[in-house]
Amino acid sequence: MGKFEIKKVPSGIKFDLKAGNGEVILSSEVYKSKASCKAGIASIIKNSAGEIEDQTVESPVKQKHPKFELYQDKKGEYRFRLKATNGQIIGVSEGYTTKKACENGIASVKKNAKDAETIESDN
Repeated sequence: MGKFEIKKVPSGIKFDLKAGNGEVILSSEVYKSKASCKAGIASIIKNSAGEIEDQTVESPVKQKHPKFELYQDKKGEYRFRLKATNGQIIGVSEGYTTKKACENGIASVKKNAKDAETIESDN
């Protein structure tokens, strides 16, 4: 089972969604308050059923928000970002070397977010 891990960072507070094996599958922006951070977690849970918009293909099929945008970065790594109903980016992935691994990351968010517990880290 996955978990949302809230942690303090030098510029505020953020969270990571981790899979059952402890791997980070999605990270948030940095928030100014714990309440805002928890609202971000609620937004991930609410919007994690979105469809995938594969921006790595020619003429991608546009999806309605909420959605996962799958894309390649400047280094050629595959990444995804989760956008809420209002179009705001609410979570991003790390880089993956293959498209399939990135798609697996999206599937992991969909599977883990809805039932993930929320914990607060001391680091």
